[in-house]
Amino acid sequence: MAITAQMVKELREKTGAGMMDCKKALTETNGDMEKAIDWLREKGIAKAAKKADRIAAEGTTLIETEGNTAVILEVNSETDFVAKNEGFKTLVKELAVHLLKHKPSTVEEALQQKMDNGTTVEEHINAAIAKIGEKLTLRRFEIVEKGDNAAFGAYLHMGGRIGVLTVLEGTTDENIAKDVAMHIAALNPKYVSRDQVSQEEIEREREVLKQQALNEGKPANIVEKMVEGRLNKFYEDICVLEQAFVKNPDMKVRQFVESNGATVKSFVRYEVGEGIEKRQDNFAEEVMNQVRK
Repeated sequence: MAITAQMVKELREKTGAGMMDCKKALTETNGDMEKAIDWLREKGIAKAAKKADRIAAEGTTLIETEGNTAVILEVNSETDFVAKNEGFKTLVKELAVHLLKHKPSTVEEALQQKMDNGTTVEEHINAAIAKIGEKLTLRRFEIVEKGDNAAFGAYLHMGGRIGVLTVLEGTTDENIAKDVAMHIAALNPKYVSRDQVSQEEIEREREVLKQQALNEGKPANIVEKMVEGRLNKFYEDICVLEQAFVKNPDMKVRQFVESNGATVKSFVRYEVGEGIEKRQDNFAEEVMNQVRK
């Protein structure tokens, strides 16, 4: 039976599934609309699509390493309750293993890749959505490589609420790298060192500090010195090597790693839900709006 655009449109409106999924469902069921709906439901696609406008800002981070390659990823759910579900944890682990093996460069690329069970990553996630009953999203990941004379530091805080993956060169001691990862989880720096901070960001901060000093009534001839002094505090806030080490505040992180013959090459820090605008439902206001109608 020929599958028309009108049939695809109708199925899409009934299920909320994507156009290609609807076309495939109709093809597989020889154009039978009800069977096509069932086909989509069985694949978890229809149920998943209906949840597409829901906000998934809970979830977990996970780090998986194998040899000189590691992956850190964030997978979101709608509730913290589901984030602790064993089925959800299994999904996250399966995604981590897949990413580590196939090394996609983007989430979009990852979703279209075939998993070992023959389904695409997107289909695998949709099947989990149908089973668990919440919107689930592979939000982001990063594949990280290291050399033989280097160590990964993997640290998950609060069961994965924050995940940090570090790379230290000059040592193969994972405990040292993990200590730096723990520090980064706690203090949330943006950069490894001050030479990574853009000139634009430095100048913007310098101008703010200058105006602060002038507003405090400081003489113009000492403002510049004050600004340079305060810039050091700015670097301490955003550069991990400039910070007092959380496990020994008497030394900087730079001193800690150097005392172990190492250098911090890079780090990735994920915090679950950061940057996602969570929906705040005001039920009282919603009820009043209904009453006024």
